[in-house]
Amino acid sequence: MISYLKHYEIDKARWDRCISQSLDRRVYAFSWYLDIVSPAWEALVSDNYSSVFPLTPGRKAGINYLFQPYFAQQLGLFSLNPIDKEDADRFMNCIPSRFRYVDIQVTPGFVPGGEDTMLIPRANHELDLGGTYEEIVAGFSQNTRRNIRKAMDSGVNTGRNLRPEELVRLFRENFGKREGKLNDIHYQRMEKLMATAAERGSGHVRGAFDEEGLLSSAAFFLNDGARVYFLFAASAPPARENGAMFLLIEQFIKENAGANLILDFEGGDDPNLGRFYKSFGAREILYHRVLRNRLPGLMKAGLMLGRMIRERVK
Repeated sequence: MISYLKHYEIDKARWDRCISQSLDRRVYAFSWYLDIVSPAWEALVSDNYSSVFPLTPGRKAGINYLFQPYFAQQLGLFSLNPIDKEDADRFMNCIPSRFRYVDIQVTPGFVPGGEDTMLIPRANHELDLGGTYEEIVAGFSQNTRRNIRKAMDSGVNTGRNLRPEELVRLFRENFGKREGKLNDIHYQRMEKLMATAAERGSGHVRGAFDEEGLLSSAAFFLNDGARVYFLFAASAPPARENGAMFLLIEQFIKENAGANLILDFEGGDDPNLGRFYKSFGAREILYHRVLRNRLPGLMKAGLMLGRMIRERVK
């Protein structure tokens, strides 16, 4: 039996135990993480928390809907047992009817069906850190090797334990200013994620500095015990010339080679980002964006048209 639980009804200790033992474990689904990126999250739970499904609600123009929070790439169904299509459909059908529009991203094993459900493939990139440093480096592209040497020859140095606000500032002043999708609330949530992870001993911010000591690149790495997420990163314009981000990632790989971990680069639908991650030997892993629209006719048509336009602009 699948139960719908409001936020205050969720037993977070049992929830986190399920996530930590689930076959498709992701840090995004732990209660502390959801509390930050989607403070009002709710849940579907079955069999005494052996299977759980976070619901991340929003409301716009009087419509209740489910959406994918920023900084949480994959959610969906997490279970102690293998997930099949029947399980996926069962949980999708138990989403409360008031959520008439669903736009979420799910782990690779979650593949629902249904005539009113659309699946859009998305790309992630992952690097197994289980091999020796020499074995991993053998998978680097020639361009990546050149950029690492360039960074070293340019006097770039890397360091750990930067303050979260330093990375956020670097992002806002560069990519964030051009791209414009994130607002103050998003930046505050990212700073809180980084600070909370540091308190839990599971995350840190590291940077790469040029020979004058100026910050060229920085990245937040979050470790959930099974994988390390390259969760948030930024570079200043000089990094394009001095190879700072290449060296920053190479140094992380060097420190963690041989560990039973996956370096999860997250996104990769952008061809340039995909090539960058693959240049370290990462492999592409597909997961899905799941869309379900049960809005009235005219509203559904308008929403779908808007989505198509946004997809074309991306």
